Parts: sequence; C-alpha cells; structure tokens
Amino acid sequence: MSHVSTATDTGLWSAYRQLTAGAVHTDLTHAFHPGQPRFPALPDEQRETVFDMARGDGFTVDRYTLVGQWGTHVDPPSHFHQGATTLDRIPVEEMFLPLVVLDISARVATDPDATPTLDDVADWEDRHGAIPAGSFVALRTGWSSRWPDQQAMVNRDAAGISHTPGWSAEVLRHLLETVGVTAVGHEQLDTDPGIATSVGDFSLESYVLGRGRWQIELLAHLDRVPEAGALVVASWPKPRGGSGFPARVIALHREP
Repeated sequence: MSHVSTATDTGLWSAYRQLTAGAVHTDLTHAFHPGQPRFPALPDEQRETVFDMARGDGFTVDRYTLVGQWGTHVDPPSHFHQGATTLDRIPVEEMFLPLVVLDISARVATDPDATPTLDDVADWEDRHGAIPAGSFVALRTGWSSRWPDQQAMVNRDAAGISHTPGWSAEVLRHLLETVGVTAVGHEQLDTDPGIATSVGDFSLESYVLGRGRWQIELLAHLDRVPEAGALVVASWPKPRGGSGFPARVIALHREP
C-alpha cells in the first residue's frame, strides 16, 4: 500500500513543530520613527497619513519618506561599491542562518571605544566550538540600550569626537576570510568605531561590503539571546537595485 501523506507529516511541517516547540522568538529590531538616531548626514523620516479612518476614510494608509539606511537596516555590497550586489540580488537562502553572538559589552561599559579582538573569538570558541561557516555574527556591545537617544548613541566629546564601539580589522578579516561567515551585524550606528568615523574613516564597512557580504546595523536585544545555538531570520523588502532598506531581524532560540 502506498503511503498517503497527512497534515501531520507533510513536507517540513513536522520539522517545524520540532524546531519551534518551546523555542523563544526574540525581535532584534528597533521600530523606526521620525526623530530617531541616525547617521548625521541623513535626513529625518517624514510621514503623511494619506487615508485615515479617524477622518472618516474606510481604511488607513501612511506614506513613508525615508532613506534606505534607516533604523535597523540591511547594507548590501552596493551600498559602498558601485556595480556590487544589490538588495534584490541577495539570495533568500542567506536570510536564515546560524547566529553567533560575540559579546564585548562588559568591556564597552568601561571603555566606549572598545573593539573585539582575536582573543574574544578564541574565548568564544573555547566555550562553544568553532564558529560555523555561513553564519551571521553579531557584535554585542550593549549600545542598543541607548536607543532612541541620538546624543547617547553618537556619544561625542567636547572636541566633537564620537566614542562608540565598533568592529576591528583583525576580527573581520578572520570571520570573512578564514571562517567564511555570510553576514555580520552590530548594535551601533556604524561598523567602524566612532573615533574612526569622526575623521571620515569607514574602511571596515567598505571592507565587509567589498568582500561581497551584507550586514545589519542597529540591532536590538542581543542581550536576550545566547552566544551560540540560536538561528537568525533577517528579511527586508525587495527594491530593484536597492542599496539599503529597513530590515526585520528575529532570533529563534531556546531558554538557557
């Protein structure tokens, strides 16, 4: 007798139930809005309610005017490199990945200019094993707790120098060239630390995108997910030739 599929064993439904049973879904996304923290050269968001039920319309429709790099957002390679991969060309297979959280938040608490070191990577691997190729590595700094305070996020001193954490060249080279990760993300406004961006140095962001990787900026709630064992879903609209867009990022994980 041939096997007849039922609703309980069709396709991946059984695997879905096993994967999500008892799992926690953590939103790693800030809700964007006018007046929020942003790169200083970018214009603010504008909103207009085109149709409004409060005015007697049958439905509500808003018009959003904003730049692509707004709130929790994705940067594709084309953001920094002409002719490189645009948003609509990033494979959907890359939007569901193992999540690695590299935590330097304790160091950032006493030194806002802190960046990760290869020792941080080695310590993570001592606890959890090798960072998997094809993963999404998120830098946890605790900086998202400053949202939505623009001054606190930028953290400038009296001379106008921004003191914010960021990535380091040695760690990014290791992750992209040795490990072979698919993407990276962080809580602060930029890939590069503030002391670099204050003098117009965005070389680390250029490096990441120049290697054909994409990144997520302004992540939230990384303190709620484990360092290892979680999965991340990162998705965004599909503008043709897009150079950036607000993203929705979710972690799926078990309770400790």
